[in-house]
Amino acid sequence: MKLRISLQKRFLAWTTLLLVVLVMAILRLVEQREIAVITEESRAKAVLIARNLADRNLQLLFAWDIEGILRNIESQVDDNLLYAVFYDRYATPIAYNAGVADRAEIYGPSRLAGEVGSESAFARAQEVWLGGRVRLVLEVEVPIFAEGTTLKWGSVKVGLSLEDVQSAIRRTRLALILIGLGGFLLGLAGATVLARRIARPLQRLVEGTVRIAKGDFAHRIPVDSGDEIGDLARSFNAMTEKLLSAREQMAEAQRRLVQSEKLAQIGRMTATIAHEIRNPLTSVKLNIQKVAADRELSPTEREHVLLCQEGIARIEKFIKELLDFTRTTELQKARFSIEQIFDESVKQLRDLFVEKGIAVAKNVPPGLPEVEVDGDRMRQVFLNLLRNAAEAVGERGRVALRVSEETAGGRRSLRVLLSDDGPGIPKKDWETVFEPFYTTKPWGFGLGLANARKLIELHRGTIRIVPQAGPGAAFEIEIPVEGET
Repeated sequence: MKLRISLQKRFLAWTTLLLVVLVMAILRLVEQREIAVITEESRAKAVLIARNLADRNLQLLFAWDIEGILRNIESQVDDNLLYAVFYDRYATPIAYNAGVADRAEIYGPSRLAGEVGSESAFARAQEVWLGGRVRLVLEVEVPIFAEGTTLKWGSVKVGLSLEDVQSAIRRTRLALILIGLGGFLLGLAGATVLARRIARPLQRLVEGTVRIAKGDFAHRIPVDSGDEIGDLARSFNAMTEKLLSAREQMAEAQRRLVQSEKLAQIGRMTATIAHEIRNPLTSVKLNIQKVAADRELSPTEREHVLLCQEGIARIEKFIKELLDFTRTTELQKARFSIEQIFDESVKQLRDLFVEKGIAVAKNVPPGLPEVEVDGDRMRQVFLNLLRNAAEAVGERGRVALRVSEETAGGRRSLRVLLSDDGPGIPKKDWETVFEPFYTTKPWGFGLGLANARKLIELHRGTIRIVPQAGPGAAFEIEIPVEGET
């Protein structure tokens, strides 16, 4: 089984390795330079001490006052200057401090024997046994010249303790380690933040693809950066929007296909029903009309005859609505004002509105464009909606119309909102009410809204139920301003 390591962990691992190598290389380089500087400073200090000691004892050397030289040496030797040795011009030791009297390897032959320049100097670091322990010293020897002459009178060698130098190197090394550790931790923290910043959007993308694969096309990835990751998230969101739009279009096409199949079946049924019912129904209707014309009918008999006539009228209305719904409709388009069609529809239902005291409110901005529609068919749509609203609202109810112009995707359309303050339609039935033969009323055949949707879609528009703040139902119709074929 292959080990799975996340992108964030791999990024952190490689970044940590790179930081370790980089910090170690920088520390090594800085350490070497610091050690070189400290060593050079120690060498310069030792040379300066040696030359100063030579200058202070030059006159004593001329007078060959060995005792005086020894006294000066003993006064200068301390924990830092461990020893000093004077040589004559023949490189023979003539004076040295008591601490190295038994260390011949220290006061042994001079390193500057023979002819040397006045600026010559010999220096080396070595370990020597002094004071009962091994000491690391920097040994420096310089020649002694009288001012104005080129004749070497001798030389002086000093041993400078390097313990302070080693302590300084250790302090420098510790400081560099602490600085390097701090830089490493800061770099690691920055790498962690960067890794999360890179990995988190990618993780969101992965989660998004999983949700899309499960069918959640409404999922969107939040975009909070303007870099390539943000561009990728925006591209992903655009892709999901297109997928969602494509799925909605497929669902709509599927719905229309099912609707067409239903209409085809209803059409075949309608032809049979019209043929089987209309002929005998016509005979029944004529006979009842003859009976109703008889003036000798009692009031009870006349009431029964009227009930029969109402039943026949309902059957005829049902057959007519069924035929209208299933019949192929050819639109006769012309330019109409939506407000004009609405007003004409209200006039046809004026008696019903007056009887119930229904108020009609309009909010139609001036200057709205006319739409290219079939005026009779659009009046039929408004009549169905207004009749349903009038039946739904109570006494002194309210029906409102609001029209606005919309532009989306380069397509101009009018948005018509027709609402009432009745009991409303349950949200679970918002789509079902447009199905043929679906009704929530104790009367009717459930073809009004189905026919309204059919006519609106023939105009390349849409109709749906939308929520509103108060009680009641609100139907939103969108009609293209320019007619489409």
